[in-house]
Amino acid sequence: MQQSIGKLHVLTDFYFQQRYTHAELASMAIDGGADVIQFRQKVGLIRDLLFAAEAVAAVCARANICLLINDRVDVALAVGADGVHLGQMDMPIKYAREVLGPDALIGITASSLSLALQAEQAGADYIGFGPIFKTRSKDNPLPEKGLEPVLEVCNLVQIPVIAIAGITPGRVPDLIRVGAHGVAVMSAVSLDDDPRKATEQFVKAFESVSPRV
Repeated sequence: MQQSIGKLHVLTDFYFQQRYTHAELASMAIDGGADVIQFRQKVGLIRDLLFAAEAVAAVCARANICLLINDRVDVALAVGADGVHLGQMDMPIKYAREVLGPDALIGITASSLSLALQAEQAGADYIGFGPIFKTRSKDNPLPEKGLEPVLEVCNLVQIPVIAIAGITPGRVPDLIRVGAHGVAVMSAVSLDDDPRKATEQFVKAFESVSPRV
């Protein structure tokens, strides 16, 4: 059975911070209320990625929380993750679906309406749309978009839109009001002095606003 596409996707990190392991960050984020964990590690040997991802998978399994793997279909398959989040240069959806099966969640990063529509047509389960605001997690980020493009994309695609990049709790209500299904965050949680409390602030932000009807 396919997992639901949660509203608060917390990305783990061991590049911008080394205080906590991926699994420790996942555990704190889940304690704080995250309903999706996305394992994200762009560098390293495959053995190291598998070791770290397997530990995160165990944390998510105990809590019955959805686990997505960023970029790596092979790692997702190996550790039994619920799905993947793919960039435009990663494995195409068609092949990722063949590898992971019909129940896997597959999200695609899209930086424009046309890319979002293409991803939907190709069979993506959700769109990660951005960068919405300035981000610390990319060396050469694309220009930030703001709210208006989010509204446009949400009006024209039929699958959930997850806002990405530069998201803070204070920005969540506006994103939900223009139609975003949820948000994906990394630095705002992993670099905070207390990742669990930082996650709780996002949960409170969701609770403070009703989605667009």
